[in-house]
Amino acid sequence: MATDTRLAADLDTASLHGSLEDPALSSMNLLNEIADRYPQAVPFAAGRPAEEFFDTDDIHRALRAFADHLADERGMSPAQVRRTLFQYGRTKGVVHHLVARNLAVDEGIEVDPEAVVVTVGCQEAIYLVLRALRRGPEDVVLAVAPTYVGLTGAARLVDLPVLPVASGDDGVDLDDLLAVLRRARREGLRPRALYVMPDFANPTGLSMDRAVRQRLLDLAHREDLLLLEDNPYGLFRSGRDRVPTLKALDRHRRVVYLGSFAKTVLPGARVGYVVADQRVADRSGEPGLLADQLAKIKSMLTVNTSPIAQAVVGGRLVQQECSLAAATVQEQQRYARNLRQLLDGLARRFPAGGPPAAAVRWNAPVGGFFVVLTLPFAVDDQLLEYSARSHGVLWTPMRHFYDGPGGEHQLRLSISSVTPVQIDLGLDRLAALVADRLGAGP
Repeated sequence: MATDTRLAADLDTASLHGSLEDPALSSMNLLNEIADRYPQAVPFAAGRPAEEFFDTDDIHRALRAFADHLADERGMSPAQVRRTLFQYGRTKGVVHHLVARNLAVDEGIEVDPEAVVVTVGCQEAIYLVLRALRRGPEDVVLAVAPTYVGLTGAARLVDLPVLPVASGDDGVDLDDLLAVLRRARREGLRPRALYVMPDFANPTGLSMDRAVRQRLLDLAHREDLLLLEDNPYGLFRSGRDRVPTLKALDRHRRVVYLGSFAKTVLPGARVGYVVADQRVADRSGEPGLLADQLAKIKSMLTVNTSPIAQAVVGGRLVQQECSLAAATVQEQQRYARNLRQLLDGLARRFPAGGPPAAAVRWNAPVGGFFVVLTLPFAVDDQLLEYSARSHGVLWTPMRHFYDGPGGEHQLRLSISSVTPVQIDLGLDRLAALVADRLGAGP
């Protein structure tokens, strides 16, 4: 007689926080699992930076540079340098002054270093801000849809509903934003902030021009709305002058700026930051910084960000005189080349007026990592697994980036971690998948 070897459950998900049954918290793991099962598939799904620029010796050189910086520029004794690197350290971080200097050099953002909180990746920065803003059940956050799944997942963890705002062709539909704001307020809700990626957004690749950014800032000022500006891809613009960030244009402290060194220095360091220079009055009426409030939450969440990881990033900043724009020229050129190759390759394989595959459409970002394809058939996780197994190509279903309907016929391609040879091979395989689904294959 067969024996049931399954162990009895001690808990069920119904007894845990409701977010744990939400698809937003499972999507990253699901995509990683499929990628792990098919390691030979061309990885158009991953949004990670190229590994060809990594060198383990760079880590040791950066640590030395930061230690020398502490001694020479900050005037620390050998004992103080050791303590800074090896002990728990300051909750707001030990490279905050270098982050502020980098923002001034590369972005034209002048900010008090005390308004900077160094975080465990940008994901923690997002969580800290949402946790601080969520006061009661009437609070909501707005996000340009489709949006980065990490924002949606973090909002779930703090019980903060996400209201979608259309992106339109300009990166944000300002008319829809105003309509969503007014509708939410009529319903007794309190919109706290709008999450946006103005530069090469994940997942759409869309960017806002300067005029749209200024109108968004004006609307936020009139409507008393914070803007959560997430900017991991801003340096990777292809062949055009960079547009100022929202934070650089901000004159009324409407923008909380979320940053990361994952794409520009080292993803394995897991170092991000948040600039929160908004003034917050305590019960005595004395104003402080929103950054101070975020640091309180961080002290109970991660205590501090690894000083060793910060030192690697800080050392890289010291080595480059705090300019990552100058330090990432090779990466910028690589991503621009890959983006051109991908867009040209799509045009060759899916020509306008050609066979049934001509129903394939795509956008054409001017930088960043991502391109979105619209297909004449449904795109879901089952198709992704079939694509990996039968055609050897990975991509991301756009459904994962919508908190509701949307993206059912779209997929995202990433150009960041593939080689030129892989791009051509992957596009051939993608074309074969399309032909297969349209019944035009062999």
